[in-house]
Amino acid sequence: MAMTEYNPPREPWVDIVFEDEHILVANKPSGLLSVPGRLAEHHDSLWSRLVAAYPDIQVVHRLDMDTSGLMLLAKHKEAERSLKKQFQYRLTHKVYYARVWGHPAQPQGEVDLPLICDWPNRPRQKVCFVDGKPSTTLYQVAKREEHTSIVRLLPITGRSHQLRVHMQMLGHPIVGDEFYSEGEAFEFSDRLALHAAELSFYHPASEVLQSVFVPCDFYLEAEAMIFNYFSPVPELPDYKMLPHP
Repeated sequence: MAMTEYNPPREPWVDIVFEDEHILVANKPSGLLSVPGRLAEHHDSLWSRLVAAYPDIQVVHRLDMDTSGLMLLAKHKEAERSLKKQFQYRLTHKVYYARVWGHPAQPQGEVDLPLICDWPNRPRQKVCFVDGKPSTTLYQVAKREEHTSIVRLLPITGRSHQLRVHMQMLGHPIVGDEFYSEGEAFEFSDRLALHAAELSFYHPASEVLQSVFVPCDFYLEAEAMIFNYFSPVPELPDYKMLPHP
């Protein structure tokens, strides 16, 4: 990880949105790692802040350091296996809000571009039609501002930096993105303006589909309406038909 200086926010230390005896959902701030990095000075992370109070806590998915928003964690191995299986089979849906530079021509659409690691410039990713992995993002413009737009993003796949690259390739990079924006677009925001606002998943104990929402600090009008904005939402596989631990 190319990180010259790591100064994660300390307030609040942990923002727990929901928890029960099986799972915990936290609102990760921008600038905090999801899990510890390789170097000792990069140990501070959402996981390391939680593990002191929850010794068996397990990360089942991650957010980029500069992305804020919802992270779902498992409190025990059985819940971890169930949730990881759901991410593996794309049983989850996530809605992000982003502020992008400029104004997309269409009010909504789809970006379908295969991605692969840009190895000499890692962790950057790039579009590659030969070796890239299929990557699809649905987007919808929520608000047009003077220089920027707020967009809702629904990733169908979960590739590294997918939303960031797809918005760049659409011609509207996410503001404040150190990897994929430059000039005015980069300088417009002091953080990457990307927030994981809503997450739907099957509860590992009850197997009931549920959704968790957390507000967006750079767009206070964000709403928890995952199944209304993207209609129809790509159909979820039948949870009970999947192989279980």
